[in-house]
Amino acid sequence: MTSSTNQTAGLGTPPAENTTDATLHSPGRRLLITGSAAMAGVAALGSMGFPAIVHAQSDKIKIGHLTPLTGFLGPLGEYAVMSITMAVEEVNRAGGVLGRQLELISEDSVNPSTASSKAQRLFERDGVAVLIGEISSASGLAIAQVAARNKRIFVNTGCNSDELRGKSCNKYMFHVEGANTTYVKACGQALLQANMIKGKKLFGLTADYAFGHDLLRAAKLFVNANGGSFIQDELVATDATDFSPYLLKIRQAKPDLVISNLAGNQITNFIKQYAEFGLPYPTAGFGFDTAVAWGAGADNFAGTWPMIWHHDVDTPGSKTFVAAFTKKYGKPPENQAWGEYVALKSMVQAMLDTKSTDSAKLIDYLEKGAQFDILKARKGYYRAWDHQLMQEMYTVTAKPKGKARDKWDFMALGPTVPGPKESLEILAPTREENACTL
Repeated sequence: MTSSTNQTAGLGTPPAENTTDATLHSPGRRLLITGSAAMAGVAALGSMGFPAIVHAQSDKIKIGHLTPLTGFLGPLGEYAVMSITMAVEEVNRAGGVLGRQLELISEDSVNPSTASSKAQRLFERDGVAVLIGEISSASGLAIAQVAARNKRIFVNTGCNSDELRGKSCNKYMFHVEGANTTYVKACGQALLQANMIKGKKLFGLTADYAFGHDLLRAAKLFVNANGGSFIQDELVATDATDFSPYLLKIRQAKPDLVISNLAGNQITNFIKQYAEFGLPYPTAGFGFDTAVAWGAGADNFAGTWPMIWHHDVDTPGSKTFVAAFTKKYGKPPENQAWGEYVALKSMVQAMLDTKSTDSAKLIDYLEKGAQFDILKARKGYYRAWDHQLMQEMYTVTAKPKGKARDKWDFMALGPTVPGPKESLEILAPTREENACTL
């Protein structure tokens, strides 16, 4: 039986710590966020990109949200809930959308089967206008199929698998999160510049589920095309916590570079234990989230990793978002928090500009190249033929010891990829690499 928690939104109100914590650590619970229009603070919220719409109307626009709050992806899901909760509160404080308040219904997606049934309930029983979220590619595929049957939009904020944008794409699914190919190319460019691919022997560790298998495929394509080779790759169970058997194999193989195709807490455990073993081989990853590095700690973090967004991105929108999140939750947002925030913001803009919540009208608007402030130097847009958000990427490396401002600040953010004068599409999968028929 799913229980509900009601909260009145307000930007100036301290975070509902008890409500949020109970939801994050109790997967059977449902988080309900609603709010009444509040005129105070509207001007401040306008600076965050949410126009003030104050026409009176009684019914609410329901926003569905599914994300894993348990298991190896749970730490990322917690940031997702915090961020979308804050975003909904901001919108409602600014007057809502088309004179209507937003109501957020957020639940733990748990696994593909549960995610599918919860998505159906959100569409059919709760009547959500749009569904946002997910991190697991397997669960994302299940949700997308439900969204297509119900002809409602699903905005993917954390699933990387190329397949979701390729043979499993559909008209009702949009992607804020980057594809595996995008992450590989972003990090791969940095590795090429450091002469760590051509003629080199790589050892790979890969998460043993849909995301990891697809990431390994993309990684091998890139590495082989650029003159390197995987001399060995090992599949790692998603519930694995002891990496010593794999680290012993790495020691025996003596590779030039160790590549992580891991996910969630796997990366945290790998980084920690790799540092403890003291292996001399450089590391890099083709998938990454800020929170997993924070979990490993500054003393253990090393290597080169791809990043879709980081709290040090120096733009006005990014700084405003980081300041608001940090004030509310006492720590900076990580990239999954960014994904939820940008997804909700883009859907709000689409509803305002079309003056509608109708899926067909929203899809038409998004496919025609509408641009969005995505808290980066360049605006983003959803590509018409596969619904992938075109955007800049980054890489991160470890800051020199002693240079961190605080416990969150031990990663050095690299330059944007693509460069300022390059097309945003050069990192994304091409039609030839990942054909999609909507």
